[in-house]
Amino acid sequence: MSDNDADAAVGRLALDADLTIYHAIAAKRQLLDAVRARKTLELDLSRVGEIDTAGFQLLVLAKREAQRLGRTLRIVAHSPAVLEVIEFYNMVAYFGDPVVIPAAERN
Repeated sequence: MSDNDADAAVGRLALDADLTIYHAIAAKRQLLDAVRARKTLELDLSRVGEIDTAGFQLLVLAKREAQRLGRTLRIVAHSPAVLEVIEFYNMVAYFGDPVVIPAAERN
């Protein structure tokens, strides 16, 4: 696959680790590498059990880096913890991704 093919492709990254200060360096590297490698990156955060301010800042950084490069970053799956933090900071519109809440969690 050439560099142009990679830039045109949609990539998907599923994070399995918590987005906390304890994992921030590794997560930052992983997120930025993935944003830079694909024209469009779909970010699956459904398995993130815990997120703190450092993790939230990484999501904002990745979104800004994608915008700076003229790329697209979409969160395609939110864990309850991620959704709670994004809503707490009133940033749902900033990320602009559809937020799907499973029926079992609505009650």
